[in-house]
Amino acid sequence: MSVRKNKDGFVFRIICYLVITLFALICLFPFVLMIVSSFMNEKEIMAEGYKLFPKELTTSAYEFLLRNPTKLVDAYTVTIFITVVGTVCALFIMSMAGYVLSRRNFKYRNAFSFFIYFTTLFSGGLVPSYILMIKLGLKDNILAMILPGVVSAWSIFLMKNFMKSIPDSLYESAAIDGAGDFRIYWQIFLPLSKPSLATVGLFSALGFWNEWYNAMLYIQTPSKFPLQYFLQKIVSQANIQLLIQQGAVVNTVDLPSESIKMATAVVAIGPIILLYPFVQRYFISGLTIGAVKG
Repeated sequence: MSVRKNKDGFVFRIICYLVITLFALICLFPFVLMIVSSFMNEKEIMAEGYKLFPKELTTSAYEFLLRNPTKLVDAYTVTIFITVVGTVCALFIMSMAGYVLSRRNFKYRNAFSFFIYFTTLFSGGLVPSYILMIKLGLKDNILAMILPGVVSAWSIFLMKNFMKSIPDSLYESAAIDGAGDFRIYWQIFLPLSKPSLATVGLFSALGFWNEWYNAMLYIQTPSKFPLQYFLQKIVSQANIQLLIQQGAVVNTVDLPSESIKMATAVVAIGPIILLYPFVQRYFISGLTIGAVKG
């Protein structure tokens, strides 16, 4: 009987491995196609479409992106700055909000939770937000790309649900020893909340890394453009016309208008792919715990 169970278990594991491998290959396929297509010849793309095994490889798309490496470096610098500063600020603010809302001795926690939840259903809209940013003097200011993303209702509730799972005995013991709320939050709850911090941090970092909308609304100085907005302007036809007006030699016939889209995606997504494996373990556990606890 045990031999039969071992055989069935072995067959089941083989099937699971095959299914997972197939699923991984399906998920990996778009990334491989994106990278290969970024090196494809423009004429081949127009004639035969994107494919995994092109007849000819070229670096024309990357050469076009690197026509002005200084601006690309500036865009990377701005994006890294808003990602690091914005993520740190977001983690600090939302973890504090989650801690306060998780405390049963906070009298108004249900009312504040309702107000935060209400913002997920209704918002002021674009015009009031734009007027607010202008009145705050954030026009053409890097803070205009940071402040709108430092608070997320979903992330606050995830932090709240995770911190509710931390035993109250730790809070009570620290309070008896004379620790204040901020010290309890900083030295006890925050170190124990690494999974939820990694989850919220990853979502926040992705949001700041992909920032382009607020830059389009508020940023005017080219040196303050984030990476995504800078790459979008490169791809756009308006930017090509600007290059021509400025005297740059651009052969519009051989211009890699299709492959450059893939090249910009490779340039933009690379650092995030390298970062994700380091936070994957915390990300999965934090997301699971935050979903289970009500």
